[in-house]
Amino acid sequence: MPVNITIRDVPEQLRDKIAARAATRRQSIQEFLLGELERIAAMPNNGAWLEKVRERKAAAKTHLPTSSILRARDADRT
Repeated sequence: MPVNITIRDVPEQLRDKIAARAATRRQSIQEFLLGELERIAAMPNNGAWLEKVRERKAAAKTHLPTSSILRARDADRT
């Protein structure tokens, strides 16, 4: 069942910025913020993301030394 969430003491300038973004999408502020909350909720937290990275790394059974990674990163910077 849907619930209401109230955010108090929102600065007027912030409200205006949110309203402008909503307007560019032809949405109400409520529709815009609900979409943003859904997007945030769908993102994995840092711990879950890091665990997935570690699982993929273990499954690949490869290891690159830090020096190799840094050399590859810096190869096109000269």
